[in-house]
Amino acid sequence: AQPSGPRPNAAREERVRMTPLRKRVAERLIQAQSNAALLTTFNEVDMGEVMALRKKYNEKFQAKHGVKLGFMSFFVRASIEALKAFPQVNAEIDGEDVIFKHYYDIGVAVSGSRGLVVPVLRNADKLSLAELEKGVADLGTRARNDKLGLADLQGGTFTITNGGIFGSMLSTPIINPPQTGILGMHNIVDRAVVRDGQIVIRPIMYVALTYDHRLIDGREAVQFLVRVKECIEDPERLLLDV
Repeated sequence: AQPSGPRPNAAREERVRMTPLRKRVAERLIQAQSNAALLTTFNEVDMGEVMALRKKYNEKFQAKHGVKLGFMSFFVRASIEALKAFPQVNAEIDGEDVIFKHYYDIGVAVSGSRGLVVPVLRNADKLSLAELEKGVADLGTRARNDKLGLADLQGGTFTITNGGIFGSMLSTPIINPPQTGILGMHNIVDRAVVRDGQIVIRPIMYVALTYDHRLIDGREAVQFLVRVKECIEDPERLLLDV
């Protein structure tokens, strides 16, 4: 876009050149919204079982693996299970063709020294929870220290972004083209919910899936999120692969 020209309050404003990274991010966001038919669907996840699992095993996990047991590894695992069930969410539109990808390179949106970047966990389906946590921690550290290379940011098949670390309750994330889906995580809040006819307090996270409606129908998008929800609410299924 061209500069706006003379401004009546120029003396009280500061003009700063957009960084190359921010400019590229802006271009890709516009590209995503211009070239895809984006919709977002939502669900809520009871985080109680995962939180209990973390509380029970985090100390031993950290002692053995040297990294904390976080939520991201569970959501990566859950997303991969859902991607296997709904492969079009892991696919890419290329002209008049659809490229189905039988590998799972998961982009993880992190705040770097120069803004938001999306480095990629390669072959995430083959990584243990500990390896996923180490990978996410390493990508986050390198992003903050400006140590990510171009190769770290290319080739993802699906993206996860966690606005919850900043306090976000709900959002509609934008896909990372040419991907067709992105999962948004949010903060965990104690909410009053109904279980077996009784009102109880449970730790609830809202989750969002933005998807390209050209390839993914609403039914598949909703079922994808339900699959993620089921895996997080019953994490033993992830560990036992059932």
